[in-house]
Amino acid sequence: MDSLGQRIKHLRLQANLNKAALARKVGVSDVTISYWESGAIKQIGHERLVALADALGCTLGQLLEGDTQTTSAPLYLRGNSPAPWQTPNSNRLSLSGEILAGLDWQGECYLVTPAPGEEFAFLESGDLAAFGPTETCDQPGHYLIEGSGGLYIGQLRHGSRGELLYCNGSDSEASLVPLEATEKVVGRLLARWRKDGV
Repeated sequence: MDSLGQRIKHLRLQANLNKAALARKVGVSDVTISYWESGAIKQIGHERLVALADALGCTLGQLLEGDTQTTSAPLYLRGNSPAPWQTPNSNRLSLSGEILAGLDWQGECYLVTPAPGEEFAFLESGDLAAFGPTETCDQPGHYLIEGSGGLYIGQLRHGSRGELLYCNGSDSEASLVPLEATEKVVGRLLARWRKDGV
């Protein structure tokens, strides 16, 4: 699969735009376009991705995956079950290791954003995230967890006795607590794009 940078360059040439013209449409410098195309900058904020797709006349799916057949509307993440990919007709993505920051993920992947009015730790309103459905925590990271109160995102890792430890805040060492027996892992946060580009 082509890298994101190669897709940006291909779509730019297909749209008959030079770097300066594309930069003006997206609201960045032509140097930034060069960095995106070369892969020197791998993380692009959500607003920039949307502007880039609009300027190139393509969908987010075409930009992120190179797939011309995919509908790229993100799924809404809500606080109540089920997870958004557990509903019929969910749009699946295939993301490259480059976009997933080198994470080796072989399963399904879904583009998700918080539903209007919903709040989640580690995922703010307007952010985009790639989630992979899973029922296990194979390595430390951010996971979507289903509990009696609904769905939430937390940091998980295994404790010294193999138990799953959960943290809701940024200081993962200070507030580790065992995951309740009634709570289960339903997905892993694979990548996140901030709305503000940070």
